[in-house]
Amino acid sequence: MRFLILAIAVLFPADTWWAVRESGVDSNLRGVSIVMDESGEGDLTIWATGSNGAVVRSSDSGKSWKRLAIPEGDSLDFRGVQAFGREIAYVMASGEGAKSRIYKTTDGGRNWKQQYRGEDEAFFLDALACADQKHCFALSDPVDGKFLLITTEDGETWKELPRDHMPAALGKEGAFAASNSGLCVDGKDLFFGTGGPAARVFRSHDLGRTWTVVETPIAGGNASSGIFSLLCDGKTILAMGGDYQNPAQSGRNAALSRDGGKTWELAAISPKGYRSSVAGFRAGYVAVGPTGAEVSTDGSDWKHVDSTPLNAITFSGGHGRGWAAGPHGSMAQFVDRMKYF
Repeated sequence: MRFLILAIAVLFPADTWWAVRESGVDSNLRGVSIVMDESGEGDLTIWATGSNGAVVRSSDSGKSWKRLAIPEGDSLDFRGVQAFGREIAYVMASGEGAKSRIYKTTDGGRNWKQQYRGEDEAFFLDALACADQKHCFALSDPVDGKFLLITTEDGETWKELPRDHMPAALGKEGAFAASNSGLCVDGKDLFFGTGGPAARVFRSHDLGRTWTVVETPIAGGNASSGIFSLLCDGKTILAMGGDYQNPAQSGRNAALSRDGGKTWELAAISPKGYRSSVAGFRAGYVAVGPTGAEVSTDGSDWKHVDSTPLNAITFSGGHGRGWAAGPHGSMAQFVDRMKYF
């Protein structure tokens, strides 16, 4: 849509869930991707992206950060990043038409290749998701009445997926580019969430050849409400959102499906406000947004744990090593307190 490690207890109080760092950029960061080294014990490589052309990278688990320059990218709004290893990453810019772009680096951000640029003014990229470093998908708002996805099968060239079997979008329905998590891929399954007149989930079980759509109980009815984040966890699918114009409003902001997206139920205990991103790790799930964060062991009962404003969260390989991106160039390391929960 257009709107536009575990920690040692002595170092952090027992009620602290985030160790906030500064990336050194003046940006509202909304994309984050982390890569663990092969041993699983060493430094993380962390990538984050955001407004004002910001793309930053840390190769030492967030101790230091470097801003990376993308040619002609200073004014772009980079809403998404997907990284593989220490050197390879895709970044996605959101905006109308030609402002929506996909770039790739294979050398840690020293050089970038523009792989895709929107042409139609209705084209607006909302999310980028990859199955592996060669197979990726990106979601656009509706063009000519239907949502549009592009894909790469070789990590280099992108093409539109056919839309013959894509259900029509509702009037003023769109997706949200809030955290690069409104689209998820799991094996041959693709899911994306929408908002506006209704909060719906589109499902494909053949990587985008055919689609079905179902309405969820997440809040909808206006341009600022709907589903902002999806998490695919086998048959369990979590949806997070609410109304970003009313960030402290609770209720109808979290839902889950236990049957692969066919049916949906509201969370039994909802997060305390609009949440823009949800991610899973070894002990459960974490949701973040502008009024704080919640944790859950089952995706239905959410416990508020912190009031740090954040936009997007991700974990490395399902482990407890997680990072979140937020406003004013802030990055936050997840402090695993689930053993106290």
